[in-house]
Amino acid sequence: MTLHLAVALAGDSFAAGDWIGQVRRADEAGLDFVTFDDTFGRYGPDAVQVAARVAPLTRHVGLVPVATTTHTEPFHLSTALATLDWVSRGRAGWQVRISADPAEAALLGRREPLPVDELIGEASDAIEVVRRLWDSWEDDAIIADVATGRYIDREKLHYIDFTGPHFTVKGPSIVPRPPQGRPVVAALAHGPQVWDALDADVFFVTPSDADEAAAIVRRIVPEKKIFADLAVDGTRTPQDLADLVQNWWVASGVDGFRLRVADVADVTDELVPELRRRGLFEPSTKPVLRERLGLGTAVNRYQEAGRA
Repeated sequence: MTLHLAVALAGDSFAAGDWIGQVRRADEAGLDFVTFDDTFGRYGPDAVQVAARVAPLTRHVGLVPVATTTHTEPFHLSTALATLDWVSRGRAGWQVRISADPAEAALLGRREPLPVDELIGEASDAIEVVRRLWDSWEDDAIIADVATGRYIDREKLHYIDFTGPHFTVKGPSIVPRPPQGRPVVAALAHGPQVWDALDADVFFVTPSDADEAAAIVRRIVPEKKIFADLAVDGTRTPQDLADLVQNWWVASGVDGFRLRVADVADVTDELVPELRRRGLFEPSTKPVLRERLGLGTAVNRYQEAGRA
């Protein structure tokens, strides 16, 4: 058994090379995924677009951009993230974020910010809608039959007919089902307000020590993957950081760690070799992100319903 490792990248550079160099380091070191930070109103490039830019230039590492649900439509999120999954050949994820900032709401002028609990409820609905849209094409919906001139089997496209307090979405999607079926959904969870409300595949949690991490692991349902967030500032020696990672992993039962870095080299050059030397980390050979994280196959709800 091996722990999982990821890094969190943040920055406002519009130079593609700045992002490409960092993600390639993570890719070559065998890290499981990289997250790209973003907020709705910040100065800087769009995280989903950055992930799409680096996708063709990397081979293994998962690409998990932040995308905010508060001021965006789930239909647009589903198509952008499905496209990222196609471009990356099954390595896409999505870190869900909400916005309670009045300044960000003022950029659009559509409404005042909702209370946080309502924003989280809206995010929960957005996750459900996005996943339904990803499922709205069966895996073999494209037939490309030249003889009959039929490209799509329309019987294998499905209306999702979602109606809730925040969205009414008919569907289907305009993008074929992603290679993973459903790209990995992640969320930063400081407490049960998030992990009890959002049906994410991966939670990034922020315990202060191994005992608190263990308590969080016991509270979150077992099929979820739990990553402890740790800041790496480049001044801690690699041996000390490896000791911390090892102690927390053994004592708490977290699945892995997301390391917040200014430079990916702070992780890849010395920490990763040390963790490998200790037998704690072995890069996965799995080609798609869901498989790398052990999440299993994403079953298409509409295809299964048809078979039933």
